[in-house]
Amino acid sequence: MSTASKEKKLWGGRFSGDTAPLVERYTCSVGFDSRLCAQDIDGSKAHASMLAEQGIITPSDCEAIHQGLEQIRAEIKAGTFVWRQDLEDVHMNIEHRLTELVGTPGQKLHTGRSRNDQVALDFRLFVAACLDEWADNLKALVDTLVQRAKEHQGVLLPGCTHFQPAQPVSLAQHLLAYAQMFRRDHDRVRDALKRVRVSPLGAAALAGTTHPLDPAQVAETLGLGGTFANSMDAVSDRDFVLEAVFCGSLVMMHLSRLCEEIIIWANPQFGFVRLPDAYSTGSSIMPQKKNPDVAELMRGKTGRVYGDLVGLLTLMKGLPLAYNRDMQEDKEPFLDTHDTVSPSLAIMAGMLSELGFNAERMRRALKAGFLNATELADYLAAKGVPFRQAHHITGAAVAFAEERGIGLEDMNIEDLRRFSADIGEDVFTVLDYDNAVARRHVPGGTGPDSVGAQISELASWLSEKV
Repeated sequence: MSTASKEKKLWGGRFSGDTAPLVERYTCSVGFDSRLCAQDIDGSKAHASMLAEQGIITPSDCEAIHQGLEQIRAEIKAGTFVWRQDLEDVHMNIEHRLTELVGTPGQKLHTGRSRNDQVALDFRLFVAACLDEWADNLKALVDTLVQRAKEHQGVLLPGCTHFQPAQPVSLAQHLLAYAQMFRRDHDRVRDALKRVRVSPLGAAALAGTTHPLDPAQVAETLGLGGTFANSMDAVSDRDFVLEAVFCGSLVMMHLSRLCEEIIIWANPQFGFVRLPDAYSTGSSIMPQKKNPDVAELMRGKTGRVYGDLVGLLTLMKGLPLAYNRDMQEDKEPFLDTHDTVSPSLAIMAGMLSELGFNAERMRRALKAGFLNATELADYLAAKGVPFRQAHHITGAAVAFAEERGIGLEDMNIEDLRRFSADIGEDVFTVLDYDNAVARRHVPGGTGPDSVGAQISELASWLSEKV
């Protein structure tokens, strides 16, 4: 005999038979939505306070409800609360226990609300708390990137396009590119929070309620920015979850790109970075190995977050108004996303703070790939040679140097002048890699002044409260 046959379910007034045990297990969500228990308690306390303020329940009923909910919070924290599968979800588990503790006042708590608007409120509060955590972690990661950039403003390495050597850039500029990505992620998360922090309580099942509720009071009590505009939309909207997981997908994509570079740079054929022991693993058979497993795993976890997003989009695409039980499936994808994004950000900040950069290997790599070729073309253009001609002249000089296994900067003036009489001794100053970087003063460029300005601007942003 199932537990359901011993005790009538909270919604079971019109039912005479028991729920099939397999169906009970299949429909139960308490295994994952119990993580919303703090939000359920906070929302219920706010609802009870509003009911009392509106004269729907008495102040003594409200006080009993508050005390009972706080006892439940303590029981959950202590690990003594018994989560019952037959009670289906976090809401009915808490309400059932509340009624056990305080009696009739507990049965009055659900006045004017439905599990439809209740779960929407709980989930919005939970998602908001998670996004706040992401935003804090994103700022910490940007701060780490800025600090590492400060330390390496004078270090040069090949900048690539098509993953081929293109032009010399500073390591600081390279790191600051990722700082800008994660800053955008932070701003995107903060913007999404404006749409998450909307209270749906008062929408009830879908049509609102005849009780004289004050949704604005609940929203204010819970620190939310507003209330629902349409009751049917309020209980069926999951855009806020989709937007959050989309933000998480972009975060993971940016992390994955950074992981890819760390993985490549850690390969001895590059040797640009030394992996910290705390963020590496070894091989069970090859004792010399130091594997970038943390970066690899983070790169791999990006795919599961993408899957969470696609799963949620697919979940919602065919649902008619208003609430549908399909929406029970919205929790696990977000929980998975949160459990991936938040620690990934913290781990990346820790790994970057301990990552060793090999400036000598980066400098040596500048010699491969003729990264100063554009300097020669621009030099000729500045002498009055049309850029397309300068481009062809430089290409011919590169081919000449490549055949001899030398760089443009290693050619003598006679060899260079065979390609253009406009080339003078001053060309060697232009071909110098440090000068090539230093001359790029354009805002946002890789020149020292520009990099310094980027660091200052990011430092100012980091100091802001938001």
